[in-house]
Amino acid sequence: MKKYLVFIALIFTVFTSCKSQENNIKNTTVADLQLLLKTEKKIQLLDVRTPEECSQGIIKDAIMINVFADDFEEIALKKLDKTKPVYVYCRSGRRSVAASVRLKKQGFDVYNILGGYIDYQKFTSTKK
Repeated sequence: MKKYLVFIALIFTVFTSCKSQENNIKNTTVADLQLLLKTEKKIQLLDVRTPEECSQGIIKDAIMINVFADDFEEIALKKLDKTKPVYVYCRSGRRSVAASVRLKKQGFDVYNILGGYIDYQKFTSTKK
């Protein structure tokens, strides 16, 4: 069963990575994000989940902008700094790719966090 889950996760990552490469979006992992959060002060963390999802927990210091909001780009332009990289996550990784594409078109330096908040929770729970 564990091998099956690892295989599914690998397939998901490959397809997400391929889609991101088509849109020239850079990907990162939650492990890399953890290192960045500890060492780099000039990053912005963007949570693009719905308010209901965010109420279940967020990554510390994340800026929340619902990707489904009609004024997503307008809010992003007001809340985010184009001189700092933006690391984007959602629940599992699909919406963050879509949000990353939209932000890249606005001139942001964007990184999609593979696996989203689900992988972040798994990673941080194994590090305790």
